[in-house]
Amino acid sequence: MAWRSLNPFRRQTENTRYCWGYEFEWTEDHFTPERSEKLKHSYDVLAEECLDRLNAISPPANKGSLPRSNSSQQNQAPDTTVNGEKSKEPLLVPQRDLYALLVEHHESDPKLQELWDEVNTIPEWVDWEQLERGQDVFYRYGGPALTGLTFQSLLGGMGAARVVETLARTGGFSTKVARRRLFETTQHILQCTRSLESLKPGGEGHASSVRVRLLHAAVRQRILKLAKQRPSYYNVEEWGVPVNDLDQMATIGTFCATLIWISFPRQGIYLREQEKTDYVALWRYIGYLLGTPHEDFSTAAKAKAVMESLFYNEVHPSDMSKVLANNIIHALEKQPPTYVSADMLIASARWLNGNELADALDLPRVSFYYWALMAGQCLFFITLCYIYRAIPYLDRRKIARLKKLFYAVIVEAKWGLAGTETMFEFKYVPEYETVTDMGKMSGSKLVGSSIEWRNLRTLGIFLGVVGLSAWTSVRVASAALGRIF
Repeated sequence: MAWRSLNPFRRQTENTRYCWGYEFEWTEDHFTPERSEKLKHSYDVLAEECLDRLNAISPPANKGSLPRSNSSQQNQAPDTTVNGEKSKEPLLVPQRDLYALLVEHHESDPKLQELWDEVNTIPEWVDWEQLERGQDVFYRYGGPALTGLTFQSLLGGMGAARVVETLARTGGFSTKVARRRLFETTQHILQCTRSLESLKPGGEGHASSVRVRLLHAAVRQRILKLAKQRPSYYNVEEWGVPVNDLDQMATIGTFCATLIWISFPRQGIYLREQEKTDYVALWRYIGYLLGTPHEDFSTAAKAKAVMESLFYNEVHPSDMSKVLANNIIHALEKQPPTYVSADMLIASARWLNGNELADALDLPRVSFYYWALMAGQCLFFITLCYIYRAIPYLDRRKIARLKKLFYAVIVEAKWGLAGTETMFEFKYVPEYETVTDMGKMSGSKLVGSSIEWRNLRTLGIFLGVVGLSAWTSVRVASAALGRIF
């Protein structure tokens, strides 16, 4: 879809920038190349130091991990051979609840206490009522939010070639595990938005954020150890430190700013200014818990500049970008509870990211029929969201209902996490032989998708209403003209 031409009245200046169907004005809030380069090589040092302390307290077991790639070597032990000799330092695989260890031992170690104090100290800029309103924003636009997070924030985000090099080395986006990986990420979002108590110290969203922070440190440490033993494995100079500060800011930006200014508008949804401010504030606090530089999310305008800077500078799809983007489609096609076809998934990705980026990610083209289904889906979301938003009673009921529904589908259902919440343990472990390869199309028989039928019905109803309105207008105009003449 050619998003660039939707606003013919937009004036261009010397600061106008364009990338992947998105046009914006460059301001002083946007990142200079020098700042971006610096952020690529800075990271959450405190989490690294605490991970070392926790490893010393409870050494990680060298166990097998979940399947991560499509190769026949996926279940083999890590290869620590360098130049024909065994490495003296074993690369151990931690399989523990690092948050529980932090809770138990933080008083016995100054560094652990420093991390504990940091995540349990409420910054002065936190307004709990505002964060609660931000949580409501996610569920007020629940359908478009999940669609945007899946097909633009995640799948479209695979266009960032530098970040993809880290993801590919975990193997977490092979077709075998990409769907579960998506559910685990969604679980974290749901826990952080489920209630205000969940986000406060001691709540499940708060605890999960700390677990994810320590998981990021484990991934970074693992890749850097492997790269030290075999420099060709990962190019630190070119790609930066794995899971660096810029990557962390990009993640927070895709979860809030990308939704607000790209995903939602491309689905016909426009947030109120207060909703934008509240939603950004929510993700600023989550970013703070994750050890992310959060000052650039202090206002909605700054958050938007973060998104635009990274979109402009970082999205340059590589061959590995194509592999991971297509693997997401293969992992989700024809799966319960929606049983949506691959063509419908691709149409969703193309609608939200535009054909230019979708072509660069090597996503197949789809027929006009699936474009029509996407139009029907957007009409369904527009009608539902605006009607419920306009009536406070219905708005509150919808938010409460979706909180239960999303958690039931993602966490409790057998096709989701089967009732077992992930502890964000180190399962997708980087190894020398672990490089994600392209998956295959599903061979399962297609079951009729209720989502596709719903979209088709919505489009049919809309066209019927438009046709009836046009016919009525013509009849009324004809009658009026008949009386005059």
